[in-house]
Amino acid sequence: MAHDVTKEAERGCHKEAKRGNGRYPTEKYLQLQTIRYAMKEINNNPEILPNITLGFHIYDSCRVLRKVLEGTLWMISGQNSGIPNYQCQKKNRLAAFIGYASSTFSIFMAHVLKVIRYPQISHISTSSLLSDKIQFPYFLRTAPSDSFQSKGLTQMLLYFRWTWVGMIADSNDYGYQGIQGMRQEFIKSGACVEFLEYVQNNPPDRNIPRIIQTVKKSRTKIVIVFASEVDLMLMFEEFLQHNITGKLWVASEGWASSTLLFYDRYSKLLSGTIGFDYFSEPIPRFWNFIENFNFSEVSGEPWDGMFWEETIGCSFLDFKNFTLNYERPKRNCTMKEQSGNFRISVSNVTNFRVIYNLYNAIHVIAQALHDLSLCRVGEGPFRNGSCSDISDIKPWQVLHYMKKTRVKLSSGRELFFDENGDPPPIYDIVNWQMDLKGSMKQVKVGIFCSKSTHRGALDINISSIRWPFGDEKVPSSTCSESCPPGFQKASLQGEPSCCYKCVPCSHGEISNETDATECYECPWNEWPSEENDRCLQKPVEYLSYEETLGVTLASTSVSSSFVPIAILGLLICYKNTPIVRANNYTISCLLLICLSLCFLCSLAFIGYPEYQKCLLRQVAFGMVFALCVSCILAKTILVMIAFRATKPNSDLRRWASPQVSYLVICMGTIIQFLICIMWLVISPPFPEFNVKAKTGVIVVECNEGSPTAFWFTLGYLSFLAFISLLVAFLARQLPDSFNEAKFITFSMLAFLSVWVSFIPTSLSTSGKYIVAMEIFAIIFSSWAILSCLFLPKCYIILLKPHINSRKHLLGKHVILKLN
Repeated sequence: MAHDVTKEAERGCHKEAKRGNGRYPTEKYLQLQTIRYAMKEINNNPEILPNITLGFHIYDSCRVLRKVLEGTLWMISGQNSGIPNYQCQKKNRLAAFIGYASSTFSIFMAHVLKVIRYPQISHISTSSLLSDKIQFPYFLRTAPSDSFQSKGLTQMLLYFRWTWVGMIADSNDYGYQGIQGMRQEFIKSGACVEFLEYVQNNPPDRNIPRIIQTVKKSRTKIVIVFASEVDLMLMFEEFLQHNITGKLWVASEGWASSTLLFYDRYSKLLSGTIGFDYFSEPIPRFWNFIENFNFSEVSGEPWDGMFWEETIGCSFLDFKNFTLNYERPKRNCTMKEQSGNFRISVSNVTNFRVIYNLYNAIHVIAQALHDLSLCRVGEGPFRNGSCSDISDIKPWQVLHYMKKTRVKLSSGRELFFDENGDPPPIYDIVNWQMDLKGSMKQVKVGIFCSKSTHRGALDINISSIRWPFGDEKVPSSTCSESCPPGFQKASLQGEPSCCYKCVPCSHGEISNETDATECYECPWNEWPSEENDRCLQKPVEYLSYEETLGVTLASTSVSSSFVPIAILGLLICYKNTPIVRANNYTISCLLLICLSLCFLCSLAFIGYPEYQKCLLRQVAFGMVFALCVSCILAKTILVMIAFRATKPNSDLRRWASPQVSYLVICMGTIIQFLICIMWLVISPPFPEFNVKAKTGVIVVECNEGSPTAFWFTLGYLSFLAFISLLVAFLARQLPDSFNEAKFITFSMLAFLSVWVSFIPTSLSTSGKYIVAMEIFAIIFSSWAILSCLFLPKCYIILLKPHINSRKHLLGKHVILKLN
């Protein structure tokens, strides 16, 4: 097994470590001790690789790309120097590589190892590019991919409703791929990025002056930084010098648990930072191993000696054989001082999450080798069921078992790899807080995990978060204030989509949610509220019996219907008197019954318009009035014939009989009946909800189905009335003391006047008032006929009985008896 570590990130970082009790070198050295502890644990475990000792090589690349290649070839060749295309590992076979920390360097290593088919597992490299199994088929990792971190950070930003942010990233593979993935996810969700800047590696100033000016001018309070800790130190130092405050920093896992930035002078700038970090659990018995560390058992490797002397600040007398060229501390250390300073140095380390991933990577390799050793010939995964020989392993065979390995962790979770070589993604959400002593500490405030790499679950304890600026509530970061319900967002020219103005919904539309992108119309049976933030049920309008108008019309109709019945009773009582017999007693009785029905048919227009009511009300009105007007026409024609038939040799005598009247009535009514039947068959009336008649009101009305049929029915009635008027007008000068033709003329004039005036009124009225106008026309026209034809008779019968005599009616003329 080989491991590639970095003892020192860069000079600035190394000097900082000296001032800060050696946090950064101590953290790196703890990684070395983690490897040693894991090896010791595996080799002492009889259930894993029994009778086989697992060892390792370590190479320090010093964060130099050339040395990464050199170290890789050195370990593969088995010689003191790297020799391309050469391998000499006769005794200790190399199974796999662990490394590198940087994604850029891991990508470089992966390209080299792919050629010689060696498996590589990284505990820190998180670039999403490494998930591409076409380019990197031999790469695995125990740290989640940045693609999932990008989705998780985006969900966290949206959870806090931060839709207007700035972004800063490293200009390497880790920063570029991570921030671009997050930017795409963020914009896809409808949020906006005010700026995106990169910390450059090549220019002397690393693009920091430009970044400072950009952050100063920005309006957003939230800045996401996707970078590693060593690349941020210089930038944050410049931020402190320019007194840039008032920003809340969102950290990627590259610096969320930074050791280098955890000094008091950064607290003003970084307190309140929130971000994602690797999930970690306690390593069983590891801290006992560290606390009981015995310096007398430390190996005499120059690397160990240099680390301890730099970290603790004094020279170890035990380390004599130094081959590294560096200046050793002048003061010598005692054993007690060595142990005490070491424990102080370890207590200052805050980031144990990388150690946890490294520990898991070692166990993955060990478990894979163990599974390989258990293979039975004939049941193996390779050609013809063959197995790999543990004493002569092939690296590509180890990769096969590493992909299938499932390692049981101390918490009960399982570590395994998906088809891209990525582990189950899980992150801790950490918040940088000030303790009572004024020092910064990391507090876990949530978790983000998933069963798949496409969807995640976010769980945050907001009450445990301490925000910067003294805020007790979640800080707001939006380009524009949220639009309340009743408004919609309108984009501003030249601005991102998150910068907008709030425009009230137009008439008839609503928006019932905050930051609505558009308003929409209410359903047909609802109407917007005054605030345009919800739909209210529209009031339903129809002519009902509960309202004053409906009650008045219904009462008038019912009471009026009794008048023709009363007159009918009067005529029956006086049916033998001359005035009753002279005006066709039978037709008069039929006409009075029709008039009573005319009054009552108006009741069909009042109340909720049900289907049956809509179907029959106009038909009933048309039929009853057709019968009524046909009776009047029959009376008029009979009067005309009666007087003309008295002339000598008149041909009209044979028509002067009651049967002619009945024929006229039947013909007039049958024609109307046929019109109504055709109406009902072709396009019958039906109830409908009219939302256009009145704004904000549902008018429940009867749709006549065919307006042509309705007006044709009314036109036919008018035609009958006009013929009656014409005949009555011609007969008005006939000799008689009581000539009924005059009264018929007046009644038909009134009838036609009412219905002619109804036409423009109906066209200019809407809703229930159209119905009310038709009922009024029915009642008024019925009263016109009743008044003109029968009130004079009643007046004579009741108040002028002396006129009701044959002598008075005949005078000097003779009239036929027509009953």
